[in-house]
Amino acid sequence: MPAIDPERYSLLVHGLVERPTVFTLADLKRFPGRSIIRFLECSGNGGRAYRTDEQDAEVTPQVIDGLTSTSEWTGVPLATLFREVGASPKARWFLAEAMDAAVMTRSIPIEKAEDDALIAYAQNGEALRPEQGYPARLLLPGFEGSSNVKWIRRLELADGPFMTREETSKYTDPLPDGTARMFSFVMDAKSIITEPAWPDRLTGPGWWEIRGLAWSGRGRITRVDVSADGGRTWQAATLDEPILPKCHTRFRQAWRWSGGEALLMSRATDETGYVQPSRDALLKVRGPSTSYHFNNIRAWRVRSDGSVRLAGSRA
Repeated sequence: MPAIDPERYSLLVHGLVERPTVFTLADLKRFPGRSIIRFLECSGNGGRAYRTDEQDAEVTPQVIDGLTSTSEWTGVPLATLFREVGASPKARWFLAEAMDAAVMTRSIPIEKAEDDALIAYAQNGEALRPEQGYPARLLLPGFEGSSNVKWIRRLELADGPFMTREETSKYTDPLPDGTARMFSFVMDAKSIITEPAWPDRLTGPGWWEIRGLAWSGRGRITRVDVSADGGRTWQAATLDEPILPKCHTRFRQAWRWSGGEALLMSRATDETGYVQPSRDALLKVRGPSTSYHFNNIRAWRVRSDGSVRLAGSRA
């Protein structure tokens, strides 16, 4: 991560604007701020649950889906900065560029700036930590993590995407029909059961509570269904408050274990009506070579001895 003197930090906003401007950190903090609670997630999160053929994988929920978190973010709305510099009506995309050694760059549709994007300078009530992009970073709620460029130093407005390395050779998926999936920013609805899960062991038949997390880059989670028989039947789980847009939402469901083998699954639905797909459904449209956005249903196998393992793709 770059070592940055906050007194020397600057953010250049230029391109299709009336007034190209360099903003210092102090300048950014003078604008009316906004604080929002939102999740961030690596676009490669969940790959173990998509690709594995292991029938009894000894992996924790953290290993499967741990590349995500929810925080309170504080900053200046990007729409405010774009109004300040006089963004042209012809601008349809903007380039976000970092000051790290890789010079991370991503093209972002201008509509996201007009929606809920921030230039964030604080997280959970304190200044951003160095590894989180200090002094300032781009925050794009609901978009894949790599597009939330850290250590932001430049925003350039243009009439089309910039086709950078990170959106051509990276963060682009080959599809089964020979085409490529590009600019797939939004993290679709997904969920994972966190209890029971490996390395848990149920100590005997009776009532247990199935618990987990669900989230969506498109808004609020409205429903989570839980199955204990591999998806043959489903029951609606209880969602814990607060249920916030683009945030992790906890769910829970009472389950009576008979003592035999069971296959636990969860399936999330968000406020757009989108339903978390099965692995087979996702594989059909995305193919085996995809590297990002693994939101298929996860399954845990409970054995008759009470041990729990991640069920593989053949479950």
